[in-house]
Amino acid sequence: MRFNSQLALVAATVIAAAACGDKVTAPTVSATPRAYDQVQRLGNPLVSEVFLLKKDHPYHGSIGPAADVAAFTSPMKAFVAQFRPNATTLQNTLTAVLLPDMLVIQTDKDPTTAGWLSWALSNGWGGRKLSDDVVDTGLTAIFSSLLDPTQAVCAPSTLPLCTDNVGSHATFAATFPYLGAPK
Repeated sequence: MRFNSQLALVAATVIAAAACGDKVTAPTVSATPRAYDQVQRLGNPLVSEVFLLKKDHPYHGSIGPAADVAAFTSPMKAFVAQFRPNATTLQNTLTAVLLPDMLVIQTDKDPTTAGWLSWALSNGWGGRKLSDDVVDTGLTAIFSSLLDPTQAVCAPSTLPLCTDNVGSHATFAATFPYLGAPK
């Protein structure tokens, strides 16, 4: 019993001495680099969900934006060419605006001038607001005369090809994630 008491006293003394020292030791950092797997990215939802074939989704989700232009320019132009074969200006504009697939954030600009595809439309600075209906805007860009007046398939937002018939979010919260309940 006396041995246990002495052992407890020594342990308490060591702990107290360690806690009272003024030397701060930096945590050790492993020299082994860590590897992370990117699962998905949807900065511009239509890039993956409309322009790319379903079989290309895992590849799109696993590469970074730096590889997008080389990997997806031809498939995106081919998708638009199925519906608008003579609208090469539209094909080039959409690929230039949507690739690489990432959102542009410019905190020095007036937030009310942001809008999805707005830099292609010379109407602001890019990015997107929570209230933007990116699906309808994207479909309108593809199928209407919005970006290329040479060959319109539908008038902006009037025919079924220009809308998904789902409105944008209308209710927002004051805290993250800011979106209200889905409709």
